[in-house]
Amino acid sequence: MKRNLSSGVLATFLFMVFASIAAAAEPAAAGASGDSTKVIVVVASIVMAGLTMAIGTLTTALGMGNGLASAANAVGRNPEAQGKVLIVMMVGLAMIESLAIYALVIALVLIYANPLVKLIGM
Repeated sequence: MKRNLSSGVLATFLFMVFASIAAAAEPAAAGASGDSTKVIVVVASIVMAGLTMAIGTLTTALGMGNGLASAANAVGRNPEAQGKVLIVMMVGLAMIESLAIYALVIALVLIYANPLVKLIGM
């Protein structure tokens, strides 16, 4: 059941990504060479930016959930230590959230300031 669900989600994601690219693409000129390389680089950059954000946010969400569960468990076992647990939890959540921000920065670099696009002369 999980495999079918993950396959369906992946197929839907790929369909949405490639359908939007195909609909937005301009028709290629008859004598233009190297257009396929540019398209491949742009499509690969968009797909990798999406995967970067998906994996970056998924892992940080799992880390935050684990940290909050552990903090709630610690406060439940020792209510007097709530202040110390809260401070440590907030610092830990801020560190975990910074990883999601780094993933966003990498995705934005892949889309807007991609060095491969400049290398092939777009």
